[in-house]
Amino acid sequence: MKNIVVLVSGSGTNLQRIIDTIEAGEIRNAKVSLVVADRECFGLERAKNHNIKNILIPRGKNFSSELAKVIPQDTDLIVLAGFLSILKPEFCENWNGKIINIHPALLPKFGGKGMWGMNVHNAVIEAKEVESGATVHFVTPGIDEGEAILQKSFEVTADDTPETLAQKVHQIEYEIFPLAIDKVLGNK
Repeated sequence: MKNIVVLVSGSGTNLQRIIDTIEAGEIRNAKVSLVVADRECFGLERAKNHNIKNILIPRGKNFSSELAKVIPQDTDLIVLAGFLSILKPEFCENWNGKIINIHPALLPKFGGKGMWGMNVHNAVIEAKEVESGATVHFVTPGIDEGEAILQKSFEVTADDTPETLAQKVHQIEYEIFPLAIDKVLGNK
């Protein structure tokens, strides 16, 4: 059984999707063994509702070192699911190839510092992009610079707003995140 640690900052909808797809057998031979949040959020409640060990480590300059202390040695994958804190380069290097993130755009476009949530969708609309989507990628010391594992796109229409893009992207995230996790865990 592969052990997954999920890092959250918000409502935990992607965490819930991961839990549901594990239970449904779409992510095979795995369990969420720990959920860590960087702030009070509903993601912690979702973990509690499924009897998953959960920890709150408040954001701050020592976050990565505090996180390193609670990650079990037998962790096979760390998944950033709506996680907004930036991890220190040393942490990313120590877990190289074992940390993934989902980003609400088609990287390498619209990635990097400040590019999260509605900031991304506003930028896509302002740039008059003809497509958007989501990317699951490996986490490296450079923000949103890791190799893409899986991407899926959709056409941006003239009627789209940042809010409609957010809804469409979220649906794609639900679709590709479990597939990418299963792939990275070696369940081809």
